[in-house]
Amino acid sequence: MKTAVICMNGFEEVEGLTVVDMLRRLGIECDIVGKSADITGSHGIVIKADKLLEEIKSEDYSAIILPGGLPGATNLRDDSKVISLVKEMNKAGKIVAAICAAPIVLERAGVLEDRGFTAYPGVGEKIEGGNFKEELVVMDGNIITSRGPATSMEFAFAIAEALGVNADSQIKATLWDKVTGR
Repeated sequence: MKTAVICMNGFEEVEGLTVVDMLRRLGIECDIVGKSADITGSHGIVIKADKLLEEIKSEDYSAIILPGGLPGATNLRDDSKVISLVKEMNKAGKIVAAICAAPIVLERAGVLEDRGFTAYPGVGEKIEGGNFKEELVVMDGNIITSRGPATSMEFAFAIAEALGVNADSQIKATLWDKVTGR
């Protein structure tokens, strides 16, 4: 089981890095993927990519994860390789996950038709082709979406559980159970 978090310049650091951290803590292999080796987040934090976008293939991953942030989500949406990966992963029934503004990528890829989803306030209501909900995390088949930075932990745990990994150990170790009563 291997996952890819695709980060473009302008990505929301909390959303991208929380997911990478939680998945790795749960023993799920998680590559940070970027268009270049150095990726600058929306708040100026620079991270290193494990893999370059041009090198990866959908068949190598069980899940593709798209953090939001601006202009990160727009950069994802406007990249033809990202759109191809989303379409391929969806067609194969693999996990396609997007948080905050990143569901705009799912709209562009045409994978939200008649599907429930959520997104950042003001973004989700503008997305066409899906059924917007104001829940923290929405799972509809292989599509997982979430609202924004504060929902990143719950988003990460939903992805892990969709991959068949029990997240209870990290829910307790990170005190998430104390925060949410989960």
